[in-house]
Amino acid sequence: MSGVIIALHMAVQNSSLAKLQSLNGIFAIYKKQGPTSADVLNVLKKALLKEAGVANPNPRKRKKQPLKIGHGGTLDSNASGVLVVGIGEGTKMLTTMLAGSKKYRAVAELGKATDTLDVTGNVVEEKSYDHITKEAFEEELRQFTGEIMQVPPLYSALKKDGQRMSVLLKQGQEVEAKPARPVTVYSLSLQDFSPPYFTIDVECGGGFYVRSLVDDLAKALSSGAHIKELTRTKQGQFTLEEHALKEDRWTWTDISQALQPCPKPAGQQKNAKKAKSKHKPTSSESEGDNGDQND
Repeated sequence: MSGVIIALHMAVQNSSLAKLQSLNGIFAIYKKQGPTSADVLNVLKKALLKEAGVANPNPRKRKKQPLKIGHGGTLDSNASGVLVVGIGEGTKMLTTMLAGSKKYRAVAELGKATDTLDVTGNVVEEKSYDHITKEAFEEELRQFTGEIMQVPPLYSALKKDGQRMSVLLKQGQEVEAKPARPVTVYSLSLQDFSPPYFTIDVECGGGFYVRSLVDDLAKALSSGAHIKELTRTKQGQFTLEEHALKEDRWTWTDISQALQPCPKPAGQQKNAKKAKSKHKPTSSESEGDNGDQND
């Protein structure tokens, strides 16, 4: 009798895991302030595997993982908001998300510059900000719109000799800044100006650092600044209000409903077309051929 129960249990577990592994596409989750993007992804993966009945899942173990999952653009530990996730074949779609448009809201403090360019770092310089008016601030914002050159922060996920620069710095090693590179700012607006604090909204392309923007902006105004709060409000088609699933909704049901599916691989599309060509389609069937491809 116990053998039958074990067999039934295993059958249910295999069915649940197969259902989870059938998910292929991209969706968005809410990343809270504090953990790294990788940590959040591991929590998500563990929750899904646990729901599928996988005993003691270890999401950090890379080999022989029953679930393929990744994210489409790192958010700093201190940042929150939209984190785009790829699951199954959806992980192949993440490169597009990295290069695509993103929106952020940043709350920053004038007068103090930190080594990390945000509130988690040590203050390395203090400068006056009394001379900065709202009009002068908005005028300077215009200089940072369009295609600009930007030096990435030293404390970042960028790598040197295969290791993250932020990790090397924390180990006490010397790290040179990466060279300035072209980045795109589609829109930049001041939402609140209450010195020493200000709030800006930014829409930018891939490879852009809001921390560097705030630092460069303050320097241009003969002061210093660092980010207090950073929220990614949009990435690609995913918005914080409409699409980002909070942790209590990291379930198969919620994700399957929110999933933007992958386009079918070219080979499958060709096979589907060959199968259709074996019989002559009516005019109405011909008009429906696009149904083979997911938008």
